[in-house]
Amino acid sequence: MPAPVSASAPAGAAATAPAAPRATHGSRTPLLALPEARWAATATAAFLLALPLQLLGATAWLWGPLYAVAYVAGGWEPGLEGLRALREKTLDVDLLMVVAALGAAAIGQVMDGALLVVIFATSGALEALATARTEDSVRGLLDLAPATATRLTADGSEETVPTSELAIDDVLLIRPGERVGADAHVVDGASDVDQATITGEPLPVPKTVGDEVFAGTLNGTGALRVRVARDPSDTVIARIVALVEEATRTKAPTQLFIERIEQRYALGMVAATLAVFLVPLAFGDALTDALLRAMTFMIVASPCAVVLATMPPLLSAIANAGRHGVLIKSAVVMERIGRTDTVAFDKTGTLTEGVPQVTELHPEPPYTEAELLTLAASVEQHSEHPVARAVVRAARDRSLPLHPVEAFESVPGKGVSGKAFRGAGNCARNPASVEPAGTPTKISAGSPHHMGLHPTTPGTEVAVQVNGTLAGRLTLTDTLRPTAPQAIRALAARTGTAPILLTGDHAHAAAAVAHQVGIAPGDVRAGLLPDDKAHAVRELADAGRTVLLVGDGVNDAPALAAAHTGVAMGRGGSDLALETADAVLVRDELGALERTVALSRRARRLVVQNLVIAGVFIAGLVIWDLAGHLPLPLGVAGHEGSTVLVGLNGLRLLRERAWTR
Repeated sequence: MPAPVSASAPAGAAATAPAAPRATHGSRTPLLALPEARWAATATAAFLLALPLQLLGATAWLWGPLYAVAYVAGGWEPGLEGLRALREKTLDVDLLMVVAALGAAAIGQVMDGALLVVIFATSGALEALATARTEDSVRGLLDLAPATATRLTADGSEETVPTSELAIDDVLLIRPGERVGADAHVVDGASDVDQATITGEPLPVPKTVGDEVFAGTLNGTGALRVRVARDPSDTVIARIVALVEEATRTKAPTQLFIERIEQRYALGMVAATLAVFLVPLAFGDALTDALLRAMTFMIVASPCAVVLATMPPLLSAIANAGRHGVLIKSAVVMERIGRTDTVAFDKTGTLTEGVPQVTELHPEPPYTEAELLTLAASVEQHSEHPVARAVVRAARDRSLPLHPVEAFESVPGKGVSGKAFRGAGNCARNPASVEPAGTPTKISAGSPHHMGLHPTTPGTEVAVQVNGTLAGRLTLTDTLRPTAPQAIRALAARTGTAPILLTGDHAHAAAAVAHQVGIAPGDVRAGLLPDDKAHAVRELADAGRTVLLVGDGVNDAPALAAAHTGVAMGRGGSDLALETADAVLVRDELGALERTVALSRRARRLVVQNLVIAGVFIAGLVIWDLAGHLPLPLGVAGHEGSTVLVGLNGLRLLRERAWTR
């Protein structure tokens, strides 16, 4: 039976289906664009229409054709694939299940066979959808890089060329607000570059001559001339795409192992059914008696109970987690989460909110905190820099006035400045001193480094100057999620291993956040590019760890795919992270992670219980049929009874108590 798979799992059976209409570049494949989904919907609708008619005693002429539609719509594709496999001298469980469903119908158990077919069709549709959405996301990632770039020729003129035609050592002009067309080094100019999509850093990074810039990152207010350092096929974004696809392929051996088990089971069932039919016939049994015994054997040995032994606990756990804001993409993922023994976190947007805020004010005499913030916000109100927006927001939260500023100037990578009259306005990202009323006062705001000062805090520090004299400093930090420390402690207790921090941010900021949430310094890895994160996850896996990674950005996608289980933040997560991840924290509640792990472990225990129950029933009924004479009605009752029992046992995880326990 094809099981639902995670978004990063291999295509499996879906890959062998007829080609589905795919989304255009940058869009999502609609569910009903997939033929697997259309056939599954048809089979399910027919089954749901037929079932109440049968239970209410309507004539078989009403519900019979509807069941026939369910059989055909849901069973033709696995049946066809099974026949193709037979042609290649292999036998899979899909064909066996179709035969079992037809056998059930042949002896009057039409509803049982239809339900089995519907389960197959729905699982195949989920697998096809997960595969299609992952492909959509990888294609959408390519939209980050611009299609064209402005290349400078030897005589200094400009030409617009496709980024795919760029070569190493080409010189590009990156205007304000444009995306960088290639991985390159700055040869002229200065600007702030937003590279959150690559490194996850919450604030734009100052770039000057000699600094590296990445394809797909967004240039700020300054113009840059950059020299291409890598071939377009080897950019960081291209490597992200390759890493996601590579991580998807590495999960194929598990799928191959399952297929080998299916092959053996299918061969065993066919051989056993033929033996049950032919051996008594050879010893003189009547054809009808031998056929009845063989059909009874096929029914009682049918793995319906085994299928339901596994799915209800996992699907119930998925539904319960969904009610509490955790979207689990498949039953396979829910089962795998419970095996987690190591949890790794991204920093920005995961353990932190991802939005800088003014957290400290350090005025120099004679200024007060309110005066310092007013000076800073007045000059920053003309800037679109994230630091400026945070400063202005802090001033407005305190209801401080923002005064008009003249001669505003912004120097990329350094800060802003402007002129105001005392009592009429002030500025900020560097220090200043107040002049008598009516005298123009120059206010500057910028980083302590560019002010000739030494930064002393782990956050982003803004120095404010008035006429060249330090007026004070503001500290901005990416605020921690309130539930992060408690979530870290709970996960450490649940898994028995301390969580790990993997971030593209600098070591100083990473260490500060790790200290706040309780992650040991030895479990912090900072300054990581996307492929570095994926490599770190693979190192943990190679060491025997079962890794669950939590992230939110495009830069986390390779690591999310490489991890045994990837979890994305729902509110601020990028499209690629949401599609690549196996699960999504819809409400960004980190505390739900530990409860999800606990719920998964309970589901796994119920799966084991159900498999034991199903196995005992199947073995008992098969032995009865082979050693004695099992009446067909009793065999059907035992088969259906075990199915109902394991189903009800699994549904216990739907209760609220299963989450809060």
